[in-house]
Amino acid sequence: MTGDQLVPRKKSYEEKFAERIAKRDAERGPLKDGKVFEHGPAKFLFMFIIGFVIVTHVAILIVMMASGMR
Repeated sequence: MTGDQLVPRKKSYEEKFAERIAKRDAERGPLKDGKVFEHGPAKFLFMFIIGFVIVTHVAILIVMMASGMR
């Protein structure tokens, strides 16, 4: 036997990460239709940006109207 057969090989970061993800997904179970939005953070960010743009436009229009600018 050679020396490298006696020592177990260390797992790479990618292998450890894949195992953690697989274990977490197995514990969660399948997603329920209509109950889970997979991109919740993206939806929140999109709605925030759209709302911010609308509020900013309205505020600029009010300032321009108040100053008499056309």
